[in-house]
Amino acid sequence: MEKTYAPHAIEQRWYDTWEQKGYFAPQGDGESYCIMIPPPNVTGSLHMGHAFQDTIMDALIRYHRMKGNCTLWQAGTDHAGIATQMVVERLINAEGKTRFDYGREKFVEKVWEWKQQSGGTITRQLRRMGASLDWSRERFTMDEGMSKAVQDVFIKLYEEGLIYRGKRLVNWDPVLHTAVSDLEVLSEEENGFMWHMRYPFTNGTGHLIVATTRPETMLGDAAVAVHPDDERYKHLIGEYVELPLTGRKIPIIADDYVDPEFGTGCVKITPAHDFNDYEVWSRHRDMSAIADQPHGGLINIFTADATIRDNNDNFNLIPQAYVGLDRFDARKQIIADLEQQGLLEKIEDHKLMVPRGDRTGAVIEPFLTDQWYVKVEPLAKPAIKAVENGNIKFVPDNWKNTYFEWMRNIQDWCISRQIWWGHRIPAWYDELGNVYVGRNEQEVRETHQLAADYPLKQDEDVLDTWFSSALWPFSTLGWPEQTPELAKHYPTSVLVTGFDIIFFWVARMIMMGLKFQDDVPFKEVYIHGLVRDAEGQKMSKSKGNVLDPIDLIDGIDLETLVKKRISGMMQPHLAAKIEKATRKQFPDGIPSFGTDALRFTFASLASTGRDIRFDLARTEGYRNFCNKLWNAARYVLMNTENQDNGLSDEAIEFSQADLWITSRLHQMIEQVHKDIALYRFDRVAQAIYEFTWNEYCDWYLELAKISLQSENAALQRGTRRTLLSVLEQLLRVAHPLIPFITEEIWQRVAPLAGIEGETIMLQPYPEADSAQIDSDAIEQIQWVMDFILGTRRIRGEMNIAPGKPLPVLLQNGNTKDKAFVENSQAYLLKLGRLASIEWLDENVPEPESAIALVGEMRILIPMAGLIDKAAELARLDKEIQKIEKELPRIEGKLNNPKFIDKAPADVIEKEKQKQNRLQKHLQELLEQREKIATL
Repeated sequence: MEKTYAPHAIEQRWYDTWEQKGYFAPQGDGESYCIMIPPPNVTGSLHMGHAFQDTIMDALIRYHRMKGNCTLWQAGTDHAGIATQMVVERLINAEGKTRFDYGREKFVEKVWEWKQQSGGTITRQLRRMGASLDWSRERFTMDEGMSKAVQDVFIKLYEEGLIYRGKRLVNWDPVLHTAVSDLEVLSEEENGFMWHMRYPFTNGTGHLIVATTRPETMLGDAAVAVHPDDERYKHLIGEYVELPLTGRKIPIIADDYVDPEFGTGCVKITPAHDFNDYEVWSRHRDMSAIADQPHGGLINIFTADATIRDNNDNFNLIPQAYVGLDRFDARKQIIADLEQQGLLEKIEDHKLMVPRGDRTGAVIEPFLTDQWYVKVEPLAKPAIKAVENGNIKFVPDNWKNTYFEWMRNIQDWCISRQIWWGHRIPAWYDELGNVYVGRNEQEVRETHQLAADYPLKQDEDVLDTWFSSALWPFSTLGWPEQTPELAKHYPTSVLVTGFDIIFFWVARMIMMGLKFQDDVPFKEVYIHGLVRDAEGQKMSKSKGNVLDPIDLIDGIDLETLVKKRISGMMQPHLAAKIEKATRKQFPDGIPSFGTDALRFTFASLASTGRDIRFDLARTEGYRNFCNKLWNAARYVLMNTENQDNGLSDEAIEFSQADLWITSRLHQMIEQVHKDIALYRFDRVAQAIYEFTWNEYCDWYLELAKISLQSENAALQRGTRRTLLSVLEQLLRVAHPLIPFITEEIWQRVAPLAGIEGETIMLQPYPEADSAQIDSDAIEQIQWVMDFILGTRRIRGEMNIAPGKPLPVLLQNGNTKDKAFVENSQAYLLKLGRLASIEWLDENVPEPESAIALVGEMRILIPMAGLIDKAAELARLDKEIQKIEKELPRIEGKLNNPKFIDKAPADVIEKEKQKQNRLQKHLQELLEQREKIATL
């Protein structure tokens, strides 16, 4: 092995080998274990959430592959309709053209061309993470087979009356000119205004004051609502007000939706432009006062690009002065006109949640349009029952409550999008508006006996990408064909995902799986937390705290990191702030940690359900862990290559240390199996780390040296065999978390341990064997460690040189202590660097000594000749005085309100940490001084 652990020298080489040899494909006849990757967007690149999620999935897949399951991790990407269309449109715009210059067919060809050339970024990055996906079965939501599945599902649901076309409110992006899902709408608090407007009573007796954050929508008001119990307005219910600037009269209605404490307690009801108002209108639309209005009160004032619509569509309801104005220009004009007419009461500053499209940053409008919908209530009932009866289990269990809350209040699903890239809706219209659904136009004509020249036009819309991804668990396995893969791997084993798409994806997969496969799509749903920065803040480009997993693997210099963080920002004014923060946080850039260290970091943070704070210091620590494992393997190889490792017919003898480390290995293996079953990868990582670092490396390798240096050849063979056997099994235990380093070391260790095989990833996962657990050896070696730690603690407290041999006296020991001393002399003398060990006669006076305890037994180290008491006290006094001088300065800062108010949070936190560190060190020095003073 190379002297230095260099992850880049091994990672790509091993991944290429694994993939080329087909190790990722399902193997054998074992029980199926299948995970479907949440398909990343074809436009995407790997972010920390992906890397975290994929580490968990890969660990599960590698574990079950080694357990003998017929294991499939299904690979694939989502066509990402809106995101992909935007990418390609930007390329076209750079040519000075638009998609309309190309036309639909040529534009779609352009998208496919882009996909072939540039759409594989994220799959290459998944390989860098060591993801053992079966790439030979990679699917794409727009490939031929999946497109057929989407079409078949649409047609079947339509024929059963579960898909329909209707006019309802949707989230509308006025830049993209399409409906978008709630998940594509980002709502953040912004500074705005609350305008208070006067709505005059039609009887001329006064006015109501209505408060709104969107005065432009008043042009579409159908009513003013008050709470039915509000004493201020009860007497006005059923009266009318004149809608300012329009001359229309609208009724005052009563509805529990109104909060009397908010604003004036009077709410304008604009049903075509507000989701809540739409619900109010739905409850009151049969009132003659509303039903008699044009459009029954449902007045759409906007065009697709959020300008004020022409009057031809609105029965001349809108004053001509506003027609054609952008919504925000219309807002300014309306405010000016209200003020001129004395109808503007006041304007207040107001913070409000503003919904913006995640792709464009444009303010989203609730918009009344014709769209295609899935009637979901009939599909939701069996999906709710599947979780209620335990056919699907959420981990952690509390997430089922979120699922139930959504599913029991479910609304019909808008599945149409007004773009060109995606699965085009298989519906055709004739000139009379009749709708015909089929696989193609020819089938429609034959089914409905329409002549070849009968005019038909296909629907221009495409399906929401969540529609195709809802079919992912069975469409990827070949459905609607009844393939062997479908029979073997459906239902899948577990879905690994974040809580934010429980409704958008998880619930829809359950509904579709039960509908089309008559079975749940997965047996468990593991909900993981979100990756946040070290301070617990959400990672976002605008905050400048985003980390790129590939940068952590490869490393990145400061200047490149700065350029990367500020490029393409939606808020360019934040660039200077982000550059400053980046230079402060990473003055030397980000070092290269390698994939294994990053994966181990993610695993160590993966407790069930909680968000995780990602701290680079932990990754650095796990890079050191990998290095520790590497150096331990080099030591083992140096002592076992070209040696008799106990595999011959020669006599073999095991030391207590050999029996102890083997026992601890099997205890650790047992714990790892339990924790993987509970998805507690944090505890798996902790168990592997503590066994590797604290027991195998720090203790066993040192204890083993004593056997290797003995004259007993049988004992040497036993220890060499144990060194290899434990290391080889440890590598297999750790492989699902850190696949590259474990493969590299295993290839060298396995032959020496008598293990045959091409790769560690197809070796059996170690199983705990209770017969290998020797409780006597565990007790004895634990006693030895406590003994040695006691003597080391005395060395540290008394400032005795590490290499100075210490005489030890023992007192108050029982029969077991005496037997352990007798059996462990070599360990105690060599690892403790002791000159001698003697039991103190009861009749001999106890010398002036430092004392440590092992159970009831006292370890005495006489201080005579070991330390200069006066000199040591003087040294300690000097250190104590230094800290006592420094502490008041820090405490003064932290008690100064000006410092607390003005200093950045990270500066304050560092001062607090420094204060805690000094206080702890001072306490240790005072305790040490007291011990020496009493000698």
